[in-house]
Amino acid sequence: MDVTAAEPTRLHQAFARLRDDLSSEIVGQGALIERLLIALLADGHLLVEGAPGLAKTSAVRALAARLDAEFARVQFTPDLLPADLTGTEVFRPNEGRFEFQPGPIFHPLLLADEINRAPAKVQSALLEAMGERQVTVGGRTWPLPELFLVMATQNPIEQEGTFPLPEAQLDRFLMHVRIGYPEAESETEILRLARARARRQMQAPAPAAPRMPLADVFAAREAVLDLHVAPQLERYLVELILASRDPGRYDKAFASRIAWGASPRGSIALERCARARAWLEGRDFVTPDDVRAMAPDVLRHRILPSYEATAEGWDGERLVTELLRVVPLP
Repeated sequence: MDVTAAEPTRLHQAFARLRDDLSSEIVGQGALIERLLIALLADGHLLVEGAPGLAKTSAVRALAARLDAEFARVQFTPDLLPADLTGTEVFRPNEGRFEFQPGPIFHPLLLADEINRAPAKVQSALLEAMGERQVTVGGRTWPLPELFLVMATQNPIEQEGTFPLPEAQLDRFLMHVRIGYPEAESETEILRLARARARRQMQAPAPAAPRMPLADVFAAREAVLDLHVAPQLERYLVELILASRDPGRYDKAFASRIAWGASPRGSIALERCARARAWLEGRDFVTPDDVRAMAPDVLRHRILPSYEATAEGWDGERLVTELLRVVPLP
C-alpha cells in the first residue's frame, strides 16, 4: 500500500479524533484507551484485568462502534463449549450434506468477557485462533478476518470456580493491562456523562458516529512499521529481554528472583508496542521512554517470579520495575 506525503498527516488526524471520541465516552481510563489503539496498530491482542464496573466492556464496544468492522461479545462461563466460540458443522438433510456455521470468533473485533471463567478447552480454542489466525473444524481450516483483535477481560476478585490461563497461553496476548478506579474528578465527570446518556435515551436516537475504514487501520499499521528505531535503542530493548532471562548479569541479588524470562515473542511485542506509542504521539522515531512506558504491560505476564520471590511478595509487575531500574539506558 503506497502512502502519499499527505497520507501520514491524515492518518494521524484520524487516530487523534478516534482517541478523543473514545476519551469523551470512556472517562477516567485514558491508559486503557491508549492500549486499545496500540493493540489495534500493533496487530495484537489485549488482556485487561480490573474490578467490575471499570468500563472494560464499554471501551471495546465504543471502539467497535467507530470502526468499519463487525463486533461480537462472548460471555465466558464454565458450561461454554469450544463450538460455541468457533462454530460447528450442521447437517442439512434436504441436501444430504454438512454446512459449517461460523461462530463469533470469525468477527474482526471480539470481546472475550471474563475469559478465566471458561474451562481450558474453550480457552485453548480462542488462543489457538489468536496465534494461528485460523480455525479448524471438521477437518477443514477456515481463515479468520484480516483484522482480528481479541480483547479478553478477567476479574481479579472472586477467583473461586475460575480457570487461570497458563503462562504459555498468556504469552499469546500482546499486552496484559491492569486498570484501577478513576480519580475523584473523573468520577464526577462519569456521573454527568451517565445523566446525559439517560436523557438521550428518552429522546430521538442520535446519528451514528462515522466509522473509520479498515484501509486506514492497515495503512497506519504500515506507517508504524516504518518508524525509525536507533541501533542503540534496539540494543537496549534486547538487553531488557536478555536481563529477564539472566538477571544476574546486572544484579547478583536479583538473579534468584526470576524463574523464567521473556521469549523472543516478548521482544517483538515490546518493539511493536513502542513503535505504535511513538506513532500515536506523532513522532517518526522511537525513544527510550516509549520502550519503558510499554515494558510493564508487555512483560508482566511473560516474566515469572521464582518460588522464593513469590513467597516474598514479588510478581511480574515488580520484576519488570526492577529490570527497568538495573538495565542502563542507552
